[in-house]
Amino acid sequence: MRKRNRSRGTGSLFTRLGLCLVLIVSQTMAAQEIEKDLLIRLMEAQGEDFQSILSEPERYRIQILYTQIDRNEKNEPSFRSYSYGVSPDTYFYPASSIKIFGAALSLEKFNKLDINKLNSDTYVSIDSSFSGQTAVLRDSTSASGKPSFGHYLKKLLVLSDNDAYNRTYEFMGQEALNENLHAKGYDQLRLTHRLSISLSPEENQNTNAMIFYVDDPDQPVYSQKALATSKDFSAESAILLGDSYVKGDAVIKGPMDFSKKNYCTVEELQRAIRSLMFPESLEQEARFDLTTEDLRFLRTYMSQLPRETRHPDYSDKPDNYCKFFLYGDDNSAEIPDHIRIFNKIGLAYGFCIDNAYIVDFKENVEFMLTAVIYVNENNRLNDGIYEYETVAFPFLAQLGRVIYDHERQRDRPNPPDLTEFKLSYDISKSSN
Repeated sequence: MRKRNRSRGTGSLFTRLGLCLVLIVSQTMAAQEIEKDLLIRLMEAQGEDFQSILSEPERYRIQILYTQIDRNEKNEPSFRSYSYGVSPDTYFYPASSIKIFGAALSLEKFNKLDINKLNSDTYVSIDSSFSGQTAVLRDSTSASGKPSFGHYLKKLLVLSDNDAYNRTYEFMGQEALNENLHAKGYDQLRLTHRLSISLSPEENQNTNAMIFYVDDPDQPVYSQKALATSKDFSAESAILLGDSYVKGDAVIKGPMDFSKKNYCTVEELQRAIRSLMFPESLEQEARFDLTTEDLRFLRTYMSQLPRETRHPDYSDKPDNYCKFFLYGDDNSAEIPDHIRIFNKIGLAYGFCIDNAYIVDFKENVEFMLTAVIYVNENNRLNDGIYEYETVAFPFLAQLGRVIYDHERQRDRPNPPDLTEFKLSYDISKSSN
């Protein structure tokens, strides 16, 4: 009896403490599960549309990376990420989403060259000296009628111009383009070709000579020789997708091999966005060597809408032309001024990608979101028949709204000061 009494005395205290500890551990584990499954819970709450897609992960090859941003008393950001299906082993063709790298590295190269009068506004004359190359002497879309990289980057970012990206590819050269990014920690990335034109691997290994000038191309500020590399940046083994594909006028039975095509992981895409929005949050060697003015330039055209753009005049394009999150399913939607989407999309071979930092100045909301979905019902590649309008755009638009609504309700210890992201969009300003 005395043994039982002792058990009910000091022993019962340890028992109660043990129960409390178990309860705390259980609650902590439950909280961790909630965090781990946050994206799944948010999507499943949307009903059948999301559930039908989530029930076939292999078919749609969905990858989502959502990053919350919290600020301390000094307005310094911290980041917490949640993922769904993200894996470097799940290949997706990144399409235009990789243009962000060409834009950032081009501005970085001007800074590194550090030559008087040489910058992104300096006029450029592009030569052609190898098979598949095209020369450029004039640009009818610019105010001056002359090409410049500042104008190329504007077209690349606002309306995802393929030729504009190709010029950044040629300015960098294939080898420097890849090795500079690898040195910054983009280890999985492969940029092996120009966009929208069919060239051989050798043709893509060779890039154009160009002359930069102020008034007269015969008096260059800087001349760049044609660049070539013998290095092979393609994948080491085959990457096979689909049941068949179109090549020219023929339908080829069997999967298409993407091993020689561009690649970038979801994490690398979002890190590129983070490096342009929050460069101080990365180690020095991982950042792009950009000035404050460079960052303002990139942020402006990443977030500028077609109707806000002159030279070229994109006013005939809807607000959502290159904005899939939140608005991708509504061509008539007018994006309000207090919401800005700093992003770069990709769309090709059935893959639909958006990679964005989204802010709402009125609601004090900010977050990063990167997502990929693959829509190819007939499993045939390069035939131009994909379910972008019926599946991909609605999915990404609703995903953006789900995360945005969650962010509006989420508690933040300190409201963010988003002043640095409030930019001027002067549609009357001419472009060089």
